[in-house]
Amino acid sequence: MTPDALAPLFALIRDVPDFPQPGILFRDITPLLANPQGFATVVEWMAKRAQAHGVTTLAAVEARGFVFGAVVAQRLGLPLQLIRKPGKLPWHTAGAEYDLEYGSDRLEMHADAVGAGDRVAIVDDLLATGGTAAAAARLVCELKAKPACVLAAIELQDLGGREKLSGVPVETLLVYR
Repeated sequence: MTPDALAPLFALIRDVPDFPQPGILFRDITPLLANPQGFATVVEWMAKRAQAHGVTTLAAVEARGFVFGAVVAQRLGLPLQLIRKPGKLPWHTAGAEYDLEYGSDRLEMHADAVGAGDRVAIVDDLLATGGTAAAAARLVCELKAKPACVLAAIELQDLGGREKLSGVPVETLLVYR
């Protein structure tokens, strides 16, 4: 998309200083989600990028990734799998640890969610340091599937998240430098 076409989308992202802790500038997508045209633009872009990578399933990262992942999966007629924080999934899980820009955590996925032959798009709202996306990609690989791409509405480029995802194509729409 051209810079002129992206300007209205950037205008729908709210900056929240010192959230969730001092020194963090949070990029809030709730105004984007509240704008049907803006939300549809991001969903359509994600759907096209997923198709370009030959995706067979989507894996959405808790929690804001669920919003985009569910709509994109429905639009493409593809399965949606959930990647969640520990203790949130009711079945046998596999997990991966990761670092955030302000701490550390763990992601889990049902052990039977994906497998050999699956080409998985990892969907989230934002790519920052890349820790979450890299953990999700490791998790997909552990379950014998291939991470076909990472799709995120926003990228905080200065935090270097792409570098943690070598070998996995990264597609982001709104890039903050």
